[in-house]
This record gives sequence, structure tokens and C-alpha cells, in this order.
Amino acid sequence: QVELVESGGGTVQPGGSLRLSCAASGSFFSIATMGWYRSAPGSERALVAEINVYDSPTYSASVKGRFTISRDKAKNTVYLQMNNLKSDDSAVYVCYAYILHKTRTRWDDYWGQGTQVTVSS
Repeated sequence: QVELVESGGGTVQPGGSLRLSCAASGSFFSIATMGWYRSAPGSERALVAEINVYDSPTYSASVKGRFTISRDKAKNTVYLQMNNLKSDDSAVYVCYAYILHKTRTRWDDYWGQGTQVTVSS
């Protein structure tokens, strides 16, 4: 029906950068909001950043000034540029999308599989 596929995770030294991508595919009418959540070992999944249909972003306090979220609506893709990475940023990053079905009568949340980001010296 709808699939979200993330890419761009990996291992980087503190102060380095990574760029995550998430592409949505399948059958749907439109995507309202796309974003990124993360989950570190022993912690609950928490919002990192999200961006709405008007390209207005929101960020968690811990990543403001370091991360930038953007989207390409034509490609149904959201990006997360992560700069000046810290050890505390290490987590599984999961893509999220709030999608309107083709019937235009139902909205649903969709989640990707997640991609690992490790920040270590």
C-alpha cells in the first residue's frame, strides 16, 4: 500500500555530518507531514524534526541549529541534513509520514524500517 524507505545512515566521528533520505512510494493521494523520529537504546522514540505541507519545519531542542529538514514533494521524499553530530545523536532514525488515501476520506500514519546512525571516535 504505502512504503517508506530510509537511507543515508552510517558511522561518523563527532563533529561530522550525515544526510538521511526517506522516499514514500505506493498508492495515496497526498502527504501532509513528513518527519524523523529517533530511538536510542533504553529510550522511547522521540521526535527529531518534521516538516508540513507548507514547508514549515519543527525541531527538537537538542538538534536546533545543527539539523535541517527539507522535502521534495514531487519525489515524495524528505531529507534530514545532520551537521556537527554528537555522541548523543546516536540512535535508530525512523521516517514518518502522515498520508491521505486516494479516497480523500482517510488519513494514516506510516513508518519506515529505520536507519542506524552511530557517532563515535
